[in-house]
Amino acid sequence: MKNYDMKAYQKKLKHEMDEGRYQHTLGVMYTCAALAMRYDYDIQKAQLAGLLHDCAKCIPNGKKLKLCEKHNIQMTETERRNPFLLHAKLGAFLAMEQYGIQDKEIVSAILSHTTGKPNMSLLDKIVYVADYIEPKRNKAANLPKVRKLAFLDIDQALYKILSDTLEYLGKGSGEIDEMTRKAYDYYHAKLQPQSENSPKELSDPQEDMK
Repeated sequence: MKNYDMKAYQKKLKHEMDEGRYQHTLGVMYTCAALAMRYDYDIQKAQLAGLLHDCAKCIPNGKKLKLCEKHNIQMTETERRNPFLLHAKLGAFLAMEQYGIQDKEIVSAILSHTTGKPNMSLLDKIVYVADYIEPKRNKAANLPKVRKLAFLDIDQALYKILSDTLEYLGKGSGEIDEMTRKAYDYYHAKLQPQSENSPKELSDPQEDMK
């Protein structure tokens, strides 16, 4: 793998982000590294994807729209109404154009970290889950359960996050992006027969290590 200058990326991001977002970004980076260790994935690639996942987050929403239009980045009607959602697509573009990232797995993980998508790669899952469970997160539903599940079965953790997100948005807390629904439907069909076993796994996780 290419040897990326992580310190240079951190310096640039710290300049472009507010302090809270930067601290979140570091939390995601370190959580990605932990998940990469657990699932035998390239640690540096996971860290880099986590570090850059929100590289477009602090761009004002109006500017996000203009940049997407300028660079012919396709937008859904949901994204046009909720331009904060564009930070994933725009971030994937900026990762390539401003940070020199050509690794398709890293770009894909940045692109899908907000909504998820069907049939995600391992790195996609690592960044999506890390973004939800990093240490400074404290408001999402079922965080203790999801944090434990993330290190037992990342697919089940992903499915739980998608389910909780749809439930939260369904209560009128925000507009549901079509891709989130598609991702949930995909993993529901794939994992639902296994879901009955997850409470047992959570109650006695060391059984898996014997």
